Amino acid sequence: MVQRQQLHRYTYAEYVALEQLSATKHEFLDGEIYAMAGGSEDHSALAAEVLRCLGNTVGNRPCRVHPSDMRIYAEAAGFATFPDGAVICGPFQQHPPSPNATALNPQVLLEVTSDSSVEYDTGAKLEIYRTIPTLREYIVVSHRERRITVHGRRGTEWSTHVAIAGGRVRIESMDAELVVDEIYRGSAIS
Repeated sequence: MVQRQQLHRYTYAEYVALEQLSATKHEFLDGEIYAMAGGSEDHSALAAEVLRCLGNTVGNRPCRVHPSDMRIYAEAAGFATFPDGAVICGPFQQHPPSPNATALNPQVLLEVTSDSSVEYDTGAKLEIYRTIPTLREYIVVSHRERRITVHGRRGTEWSTHVAIAGGRVRIESMDAELVVDEIYRGSAIS
């Protein structure tokens, strides 16, 4: 009989301690710690364009737009991650066991896909993000083609809207619109 080797299960406190010492960002899920890959120049520019657009719509609302330095914690899944962007409206709800800025209450989350993350970002991560009670939209920007997908919640129902080159998609909770060709301006992605 072959003995299965038990993987080490980390506590959330161990994860937080690792994060404080590491130059690399990590995700935490169910006792496992995963290093997050760095992004390309296109990846960074696409995230910045979406965040700029969302930031321009904030106006006098009590919302703040955050880049990938903001950790998000999904309590129902025991999941901590650094999305490519987040919008937090209302008072900041800090996850108490976490140091610094770890939010429990994002209204909008953004991920720009990569070859290594596209299935995760559009599958398991989408399902985890849906467990966040305050989340209204999850924006996924493709790295392969000019395509923006918005998963939006209205009440308890989720819907998905996709815009491709020449199109636009609404971010209802922010009263914003993302114009695909403006987001991809300067990108080699066609």
